[in-house]
Amino acid sequence: QVQLVESGGGLVQPGGSLRLSCAASGFTFSRYAMNWYRQAPGKERELVAAIAGTGPGGSTNSADSVKGRFTISRDNAKNTVYLQMNSLKPEDTAVYYCNARNHYYDFWGRGTQVTVSS
Repeated sequence: QVQLVESGGGLVQPGGSLRLSCAASGFTFSRYAMNWYRQAPGKERELVAAIAGTGPGGSTNSADSVKGRFTISRDNAKNTVYLQMNSLKPEDTAVYYCNARNHYYDFWGRGTQVTVSS
């Protein structure tokens, strides 16, 4: 059974940091690209950051709005992908979703809430 379980969300003040984790099971983690998406109230879901599969140091990409602040990484030995979020802004408030994707399958977690507010 495929599972993606996000954790690490919460309430943080502007300028603060959070690290999200996504624990994966039920599929060959290293062979999947892993992505973090977010969806704010009233807005469409958007891609935040992505990391390629097939290797511990897969290539990464991130949205312009988070470049220099957010870092995606993965640990294939632990079947886990991370999103380190620094210098958080109120506009980063959203539900953050973990996604695993290859040519054939597309798996989603249930999301974790991140709220940036003073």
